[in-house]
Amino acid sequence: MSDLIASLDRLSTRHVELGEQLGDTAIMGTPRYLALMREHARLGRLMTPFCAFKQAQVDAAAARSLLDDPEMKELAKEDLAVNERRAAELLDEIKGLLVQADATGSRNAILEIRAGTGGNEASLFAGDLARLYVQWTQRHRLKMEPLSLSEGEQGGFKEAIFLISGEGAYAVLRYESGGHRVQRVPATEAAGRIHTSTCTVAVMPEAEEVDVTIRPDEVRIDVYRAGGAGGQHVNKTESAVRLTHLPTGLVVTCQDEKSQIANRDRAFKVLRSRIYEAERARQERERSALRKEQVGSGDRSDRIRTYNFPQNRLTDHRINWTGYSLDRFMDGDCDELHRALVEAEKARFLEDWDGRF
Repeated sequence: MSDLIASLDRLSTRHVELGEQLGDTAIMGTPRYLALMREHARLGRLMTPFCAFKQAQVDAAAARSLLDDPEMKELAKEDLAVNERRAAELLDEIKGLLVQADATGSRNAILEIRAGTGGNEASLFAGDLARLYVQWTQRHRLKMEPLSLSEGEQGGFKEAIFLISGEGAYAVLRYESGGHRVQRVPATEAAGRIHTSTCTVAVMPEAEEVDVTIRPDEVRIDVYRAGGAGGQHVNKTESAVRLTHLPTGLVVTCQDEKSQIANRDRAFKVLRSRIYEAERARQERERSALRKEQVGSGDRSDRIRTYNFPQNRLTDHRINWTGYSLDRFMDGDCDELHRALVEAEKARFLEDWDGRF
């Protein structure tokens, strides 16, 4: 624990330095100022409980020094117990903040849902997942805005991309990346047989222009007429946009807006976030050989969860968590599992703690 406290002391010093830098009028209104302000606020959320923790430690030490005084012994014992308990509670809160409130936790998030194996049933399940996330994010007072939607033949989505905005959006959704498997009787199944279908979910922190530089010669921009529902204007004008990032081969399309400019802006938003997330993942893999063992690794090929409707059962395979309230979960009551994932990540995070934040 001493290493953790020492690291927190260094972060406290960094917080003070950032406050001083923010007073420099020469950088106000610049991208650097916004980045410093974001980091200062992020560390500030950590420093509030840390200062309270240090005060509890000071008060506990004062109480401990009075244990040999016959007249103060009983009062000191009571005061010592209160402050030691308070310090333990605050330290646990700080550990949770270290897991949840890293450099990306406070950002907006890009959420991508794609139908996998299972045909139309997979598309229907992708639609159910989108509805789940709409209701869950509303509970956290977050806004979920569609960026690109490709509907399934019988409903749901083949692919759906959303922007989740609001304080801590990425922290809420960060553990959703991976393969989601559903077991249920499809509405189209006359014989009542249970089918298994899959969807993949990817959650990325929204990248800003200051995070990722995309040169004009690195992107091929194609425009074309949008397809599907959307009215005559959408279908008769070349408003749809396809971006191809030549260095990485990443392709992003957007056709939901009537304006080509609006679709282009949305497509670049998604492209920046995909590049940013790919670089983040690369750095994390290099930093720790244990990356794939950690909760929330974000590997899209990993099956992270099974939704068994006949048994009303939900299983998260990363932490071997099983609950029998799938109906409530699908209505956006997801916080119980999220807390369990945070606790599991907290333990692994501290095992691999190296002072980063």
